[in-house]
Amino acid sequence: MSQLCKQVHTLFSAKQAFPFPFNPSKFPQNGIYVLFEDGEEAHGTKRIVRVGTHTGDGHLRLRLRQHFMQDSSDRSGFRKMIGSAILHRAGDPFLAQWEQDSTAQADKEKIDSKRLSEVGKMVTDYMQKHFQICVIEVKEKDDRLDLESKIISTISRCDECKPSTGWLGSHSPREKIRESGLWLTNELYKTQLVESDIEKLKIYS
Repeated sequence: MSQLCKQVHTLFSAKQAFPFPFNPSKFPQNGIYVLFEDGEEAHGTKRIVRVGTHTGDGHLRLRLRQHFMQDSSDRSGFRKMIGSAILHRAGDPFLAQWEQDSTAQADKEKIDSKRLSEVGKMVTDYMQKHFQICVIEVKEKDDRLDLESKIISTISRCDECKPSTGWLGSHSPREKIRESGLWLTNELYKTQLVESDIEKLKIYS
């Protein structure tokens, strides 16, 4: 397992990783992205802390804008995770409101909109300062979802991929994030990559 995980890290670390500001229009319209985070290392290189993709055809660039360039977290569960960790670390009682579904009108009316905007800007600031992104083009939806799930499972099952002592995710109120060392709660500990998948990733990258 650790050998397969090392191959994944080596493959993505060899590609160019873009810090913010990056131009989403320079990325392919369909693909898989991985994120590296300042201070996080594994297998002698940068540690992958998140893997993601998209379902709608041609929506990769939109997904990246939702994560990195929009202060609202309505369409980004990832942003919600970052904000929750920041608030939980600070012992901020606004955490309870932050974790509500702000897309529902009934819930939105109960949330302090000013504070919501402030935390949204904190999340954007953290993400733009501390993450680097690497993207590979994968045109077919089924391939994207299959490889995304397997990469996540392979990393989450690896005993050598551990977060640093200062990793923000260690303050997350979500146990799956703290235990996996990944900014993810889905596709953890499922079917891992096999060698044929690694070869496929090499072709795509």
